[in-house]
Formats: sequence, structure tokens, C-alpha cells
Amino acid sequence: MNLERSRALQRAAEALLPGGVDSPVRSFRAVGGEPRWIARGEGAWLVDADGNRYLDYICSWGALLFGHAHPPVLAALARAAQAGTSFGASSPLELALAESVHRMVPAAEMLRFVNSGTEATMAAIRLARGATDRMGVIQFAGGYHGHADVFLAQAGSGLATQGLAASAGVPPEAVTHTHTVPYNDAAAVERALRAHAGAFAAIIIEPVAGNMGCVPPRPGFLAALRHLATQHGALLIFDEVMTGFRVAAAGAGAHFGVAPDLITLGKIVGGGLPCAAYAGRAEIMRQVAPLGPVYQAGTLSGNPLAMAAGLATLEAIAAHPELHAELERRGAWLQSGLEAAIAQAGVAARVQRVGSMLTVFFSEKPVENFADAGACDRAAFARFHQALLERGVMWPPSQFEAAFFGAAHGDAEIEATLQAAAVALRAAAG
Repeated sequence: MNLERSRALQRAAEALLPGGVDSPVRSFRAVGGEPRWIARGEGAWLVDADGNRYLDYICSWGALLFGHAHPPVLAALARAAQAGTSFGASSPLELALAESVHRMVPAAEMLRFVNSGTEATMAAIRLARGATDRMGVIQFAGGYHGHADVFLAQAGSGLATQGLAASAGVPPEAVTHTHTVPYNDAAAVERALRAHAGAFAAIIIEPVAGNMGCVPPRPGFLAALRHLATQHGALLIFDEVMTGFRVAAAGAGAHFGVAPDLITLGKIVGGGLPCAAYAGRAEIMRQVAPLGPVYQAGTLSGNPLAMAAGLATLEAIAAHPELHAELERRGAWLQSGLEAAIAQAGVAARVQRVGSMLTVFFSEKPVENFADAGACDRAAFARFHQALLERGVMWPPSQFEAAFFGAAHGDAEIEATLQAAAVALRAAAG
């Protein structure tokens, strides 16, 4: 596989961009490989700067439910761009997308558009603190809610402990009120709430974890969080930046039958453009300026290009009510095929999946939390990843990132993936 152009671009970028990238996982350092520089995307495929083609299971980290360069999205963007790229004022497209989100997502009684998932979760925490007049936040080890200071905390397992900064540059006081507990452990949440009675403004969680790999909630776990949040006067925030519109058209909260107080959306809501939103119960959202005392603003929030792409994407979801059932069919086929290949290769691995997001964990036991994920064989994953890449399959370059597929991944693409994976799993076995 010729990589001359990608290698040259990487060398040049390393002189200007830290690590040659604008987001750390793109560096491939977790798998020891060479980053591919992508020239274009076509449906389920990527084409790199050297002309190599790859079946894409990153999908812009879950943002592209209908694949690359989806014609309705491109048409909507062309129309919007001809009218102007940014106004710094409200536009009809903004209202149209808000109405579409409101119709589709039961938790979104009222919403505010922002530009990134980090911005959405940061604003949701500020809103929860303002609405409850409390400062404490419970988050889950291995969850990821963006790079705002409040979330970059680490703490011991078991009973929640006072947060310690997990990144250079984060002042200790920024995470003083952040408490981290194990994912899928409702008892740890209850102990924290009781030990610090009246201190917590919010419990924030990915209802399906995707940033330690795909880790589903245990049966009853999300419902237990709903009960505990209500009992202790905290707000329950579902971070659906990844799962929103992907796990189900109405989101993971609706899929699991648990209603959060606030929800954050991103990725798919912008149709592949920079866009996110925080939303929730109207009485809480009315605390946001200009109606209330919780301040948040953004120059490019609700910009017409992102609104147009998001609206075209949500309209496509609404026009295809069978979409998620079809994604489930393909996902079950992909999962069962991978599991058969794992058994044939004799490698210690397992597949965990919810809808159109999944992870191959190199572990003998189920992965239910970040400690389990951390115990996986990352060297085996790196061999798996490299072998897939050599066979034209672009898998996320980290054991701790979920893979995504979408409507553009048809039967031929699934079959090609399974053929490549059979070889890659034998390579992973060593």
C-alpha cells in the first residue's frame, strides 16, 4: 500500500500542529500505525491522499449516519451557502431544525444550539448548577463529556472521592466538585449522594458509553440513576452527543425508557458540520439567558450551514422509519460474523454492540466499566487494527473508541468487512 503522500503530509504537519493532528486519537499512537490523510469520502468509503480506499468505521466519530457526501446534505449546504454562511442573527433554518429535534426527541422540550459537544455539556453543567444552586457533579470513569475543565477529573473507584485534575493546565479548584464513580455501579452513585447530601447539581452519563469502547448499561442501571437523581434533588443529564439519533431516532433515553432532565446532542444533529445542542425540560431551559440568569452565548451558534446539514439529516431519518431496524439487522450480522471469526481464530476477544455502534474488545470477560476496558489486551487490538487497515478497513485507532457504521454500509460492505476481520483476528492472536 503506497503511503508516500500521507507520510509527507504528516511530516509537514508535525512542524505546525502538535503531533501533526488537531485531535489526539488521529495520531494513531495508541496502535502504533501511520495516520492516513484523507482526501475525500464517498458513502461508506474513505480515499486517502495516495488514492487508497478504506471501508470507514469511524464515520467522523459517529456524526455521519448516512455516510460521506450524502446528496441531500450536499444539496442543502449548497442552497444555504448561496444565501450566506453566517449572520450573527436568527434564521428560519435555526427554527426549522429546533422544531425537528423537538418532534423527534421527547426530552427536548426546549433547546439551545451551540457548536460542539464539549460546549453543550459544559453549558448543561452550568445550567444544572444554576438551576439547583449546587456545585457537585457526578460523572463516570471512562465516560467522556468533552475537554472542559470540570470533566477532566480522576478519582478512586468505589465511594466517590474528591476530584483531582487529570490534565495539565486544569486548576485543582476546577474539579473540586467533580466526583467520579465506576460506570454501571448504581450503588456507588447512591453512596456518593448520601455521603455528600445536598451537594450534587447533576449526574451526567453517556447512556451507552462510547469512549471506553461500546459499553451498554446494565439492565435497570439508567432507571436507578433516574430514581436516585429525583430522590436527592439532582438533575440527570444524558450526554447523547454520540448516541442521539443513532441508537434510536428518539435517542438512547427513549430507547431505554428513561427520561433525563437535560440532554446534550451533537454529531448527527449537525449532519457532519460543527453543531451541537443542549436541551431539556422547559422550566429548566428557561433559566438560560436571556430568560434567566445562566449565561451562555456563541457567535456561530445556529449558523445556517450547520442548521441546513442537520435539518437534511433529520429529515432523512424521519423519511425512513425502517432505518434503525435495518441498521440493527446489519449490526447483528456484523456482530455474529465477528464472533464466529473470533472463535475460529482462537483469540480472547468479544464484541459489544448497541445498534450501529460496536467494539471488539480483546478480553475474555464482558467489559462493563473502565477498569474492565483497561484490562484488555491493547497489543492484540493494535495488531487487529493494523491488519484491518492493510486490507482496506478503517477501524477506530484505539481500543477505547467505539466503531460506527450507517445506512451507506450495505450487505456488500458488511461481507467485505467480515472477510478482512477473519484475517485480522488471526493476526491479533499473534
